[in-house]
Amino acid sequence: MSAAQAHFDKSVAWDYLVKQVAFGPRKPGTEAHVACRDYLLSKVKESCDNARLQPFEHTWSTNNQTIKMWNVIGEQNWKDAKVRVALFAHWDTRPTADQEATAENRAKPIPGANDGASGVAVLLELMRAMKAAPAGVGIQYVLVDGEDLGPGLDEMFLGASAYAKALPSPKPDYGILLDMIGDSDLRVPVDPLSFSRAPSLIRALYQHAATIGLASTFPNEYGPEIEDDHVPLNEAGLPTIDLIDFTYKPWHTLADTPDKCSAESLGKVGKLLESWLHKTPPFQIASTR
Repeated sequence: MSAAQAHFDKSVAWDYLVKQVAFGPRKPGTEAHVACRDYLLSKVKESCDNARLQPFEHTWSTNNQTIKMWNVIGEQNWKDAKVRVALFAHWDTRPTADQEATAENRAKPIPGANDGASGVAVLLELMRAMKAAPAGVGIQYVLVDGEDLGPGLDEMFLGASAYAKALPSPKPDYGILLDMIGDSDLRVPVDPLSFSRAPSLIRALYQHAATIGLASTFPNEYGPEIEDDHVPLNEAGLPTIDLIDFTYKPWHTLADTPDKCSAESLGKVGKLLESWLHKTPPFQIASTR
């Protein structure tokens, strides 16, 4: 795909990031959470077929209350494609700023500009761009909820787990997860867990990044092993990799605000994915169907 054909607009992606943060913390069980859900579904409907909510519930150990949550899903060219790719990002935000210094601040929910809004912002703009210039692959966009509920790992990745328990038919061939990719100093090394589950996909995607001039942003070297939404997806038999920059000082703090992020970073991730999805022939992984 040539530069002249590119449609991903980093400024539009940035607007999506800012808009999400403007709702306030998207903590499950709050009005802001529901308002953001409705906004996301409206944007997915503008660009995708079969836009829908996947509802699920969780009884939270913190207060023993049952919380309603929703994955927001949309598809493009899904049923008739020979290769199908699922793209994931979480839209909820951490209910507690557990990395803050004081107990008072630790009890507050985070704004989630990078940890939540950044990946969703890229996918919202990517789906608009891919509608304008369709690819030969089927794409399913999955905005997952309940990734960061916590406090422990046993109460995280809830939306991805709900999706994994009811994989769509036809099933995706592979998945790519975006998380914390808005950092103004973006650097996304290889997640070792992703490499162990989908080595051919990691090799091909990072080689592609180098080919289009993004080797410094996506260095072909190991970073820390990350437990994230891709864990339940891989366990369900869907090879999925995680693109994440975990070297982010405001992680799980009240300082995770838009000024720590940049449109340039969103644009780099958008460029990678848009050009990847337009590859001819498209990348194929061993069939999971």
